[in-house]
Amino acid sequence: MKLDDATFRQLRRLAPILDDVLNAGEVEHADQAVNLASLAQLCSQLFDAYRDQCPGEIAQAQLDAIESQ
Repeated sequence: MKLDDATFRQLRRLAPILDDVLNAGEVEHADQAVNLASLAQLCSQLFDAYRDQCPGEIAQAQLDAIESQ
């Protein structure tokens, strides 16, 4: 699934926030928490769009994840 330019730019802007949190091992600032919420919302929207385009692949990936637990 190709990302539109706006979504790509938004992911690029938010990706360093996740990197900062992972490197620190904690959320250090309120703005990081807010940006993580924005990233989560964007990821959820991307998942929904991909699931709409490829429902069979998503279903199989979910089954595979359950089986690997």
